[in-house]
Amino acid sequence: MKRNIFIVALEEKQLPMLETLRQSQHLNIHSLLTTDTAVEAEKFSFNEILNTAREKLKNFPETIDAIVAQWDFPTSVLVPILCKEYEIPSPSVTSVLKCEHKLWSRMEQSKVIPDVVPRYCGVDPFSDSPFDQVTLDYPFWIKPVKAFSSHLGFKIDNHEQFEIAIEEIRASISQLGDPFNEALEYADTPDDIKRLGGNVCIAEEIISGVQGAPEGTIFQGEFNVHGIISQPKSQLTNTLFDRLEYPSNLPEHVHHKMVDASKKFLEHIGYDNGCFNAEFMWNEAEDKLWLVEFNTRISQSHSEIFVMVDGMSNHEVAIDIALGRRPSLLNRQGIAPVAAKCFIPYEHKDGVVQKIPSEEDIQDIRSHFPHTDIKIDVQPGQRLSDLMHQDSFCYRLGTLYLAADDHEKIEEQFQYCLKALKFDIDHINE
Repeated sequence: MKRNIFIVALEEKQLPMLETLRQSQHLNIHSLLTTDTAVEAEKFSFNEILNTAREKLKNFPETIDAIVAQWDFPTSVLVPILCKEYEIPSPSVTSVLKCEHKLWSRMEQSKVIPDVVPRYCGVDPFSDSPFDQVTLDYPFWIKPVKAFSSHLGFKIDNHEQFEIAIEEIRASISQLGDPFNEALEYADTPDDIKRLGGNVCIAEEIISGVQGAPEGTIFQGEFNVHGIISQPKSQLTNTLFDRLEYPSNLPEHVHHKMVDASKKFLEHIGYDNGCFNAEFMWNEAEDKLWLVEFNTRISQSHSEIFVMVDGMSNHEVAIDIALGRRPSLLNRQGIAPVAAKCFIPYEHKDGVVQKIPSEEDIQDIRSHFPHTDIKIDVQPGQRLSDLMHQDSFCYRLGTLYLAADDHEKIEEQFQYCLKALKFDIDHINE
């Protein structure tokens, strides 16, 4: 009898990756909610989405054997609530929200891994004088405690920039802050976090370096890392990070520090029977490691490159845990030793797309690099500012998936592709 696996906001393009799972022929994979509902909705109620998911599961005529998260909030909090209701192994909602609420997470991190935590402070953007709450020197970064990517994140160099940022934050923070407040009701929150809620910000000192991200699991108290991703900055673009590479080529001592810090924190908050990926930044000049954040799920952004290198999607470990099995992943049985997910950046102001790369352009690239996959996310006539979940400093026009024998060849392929992919975009002067 096949097991029924529900993956929140499963996309059709992911189905081939799920065929790499060990027991794929024994699994019925279902999508729970759509990306429009669970990922791309501009305005939503957490409780309404939760009830929609509950209704679909209630009306499902067979067994519900696993529910898997692969996206950020609201999915990351929906899944443990649903798993508890169906007695499926999953982390507690409180431990998840100790990672999801950026300020609450920093407070907990400071208790056990203070050496990797940047200086920070909470800022209520709706107070009479938000700047009086800032305890950091310029420059610093301010962002909501819950936001999509770098949306509503601002680098602050002076008081004028701070005031402008606060006005923008006040106007838009409730988009995620209000549903996040609904989610916080399901957790055992301390009084100070309950008082601040989800419509609050965190200010942090500026950190720099190369990003690294261990991805792993905790199953019945057993901690394991199945892969480490790095995010080098390309020599061809000015964006902060423009690709993910697997496996990481950061020094081994940095890998050990990232893994040790992840284990200490997750054990401290009681996180168990779940997946995680932790984002760090390593400053090579100072040999200093900083923690960016914890994500309480596998990353669907990593799935393709796990398949390319290991021969199996990271969904394997998430499904293992949900089915009550000790998680494990194949190792180095893919098509290449190194793989990368690269973003096609557009580092200018807003504009309207007039022309995108032709199929001939794409086929020419594939003739040089056969394992390359190219996904263009814009269409002629589309305005860039209408794209969902973009960083505040750069638009992403699409994604490249590259495979190579080493990291240097990945860089060469990336540069070749960026030069070969021609976009025509009319700037909009505001």
